[in-house]
Amino acid sequence: MMSSIANILKGNNASNTSLPVVNYNIEQYKFRNECTNPKVTIIIPVYNAREYIERCMHYLVMQTLEDIEIIVVNDGSTDNSMEPVNKLAQIDKRIKIINQQNMLQGAARNNGLKYARGEYIGFCDADDYVDLDYYEALYKIAKKHDADIALAENVRVSITKYKPRLCIKNEIEYEDIMNKFKVCNQNKNECPTNKIYRKEYIDKYNIRFTEGVYCEDKLFSITAVYYANKIATVPDVRYFYWENPRSTVNARKTRKHIQDRIAAKRAVLAFVKEKKIPVENWYFKAEKQRFSLFGIPVLIIKESTKSEKWYLLGILPFFEKNIIN
Repeated sequence: MMSSIANILKGNNASNTSLPVVNYNIEQYKFRNECTNPKVTIIIPVYNAREYIERCMHYLVMQTLEDIEIIVVNDGSTDNSMEPVNKLAQIDKRIKIINQQNMLQGAARNNGLKYARGEYIGFCDADDYVDLDYYEALYKIAKKHDADIALAENVRVSITKYKPRLCIKNEIEYEDIMNKFKVCNQNKNECPTNKIYRKEYIDKYNIRFTEGVYCEDKLFSITAVYYANKIATVPDVRYFYWENPRSTVNARKTRKHIQDRIAAKRAVLAFVKEKKIPVENWYFKAEKQRFSLFGIPVLIIKESTKSEKWYLLGILPFFEKNIIN
């Protein structure tokens, strides 16, 4: 059965699509003691997210799974994003706040991981939200299958959009490396937020986010999926990815954004080659070299696991050759 939030959001245009309304009245939340043995730690990096943070926090503190720890990492916000978080933390002692200078999401998530005590780790962005039974459903299935990762559907939403990125219809476990990659849509949908990860194996393999860059999650995601003993899929719950036009994901126009995205894809491709993962050619590819004239790409060379392809003006393929790894 589709979740209540999904029922509210699902639609094809603004006339039948609306956002869930959150009454963020501090008096509606009951006092909760600190959870000493959390089943799930949820880490939320926050940078200038005042417009959305109340909605995000509402759907976290109201989770049906009460044995949770919520770590909010203030990544040097310059607005009043933390005002509602600080007020809620006075009532709900499961909330822990970490303040740091602005060092981007990778450093914020890694900082949260240092203090996380949960058996499993979940990541949520400050402008996103989840079904109220999201973490309970993921935790139960992760435990049932003794899985390092539990995976749910994520949905891109906005005022006018409801677009599932993954379609999880059944509860299935995956152990084969390529099946794990495919169920996660790893070459196109490498986000860490629609999953929970067993902390023990994340620490064992020292799986961390790349710091000081955008696209910090690409190497983390493929590394986590590669080392996971198995992945269990969780139907009927969803992570809602809000398309915020001012987010770092939708603002990748600067030179640093472009360079970081290229570097992240090259790091993923290098990992695949190092581990000799038997992916199909072009399942992962990365820009190897670029020749530009007056800022306009004249030639871009992209490399995959077994070949490289040349693109005229960056878009027209005209030459391909096999490479020896």
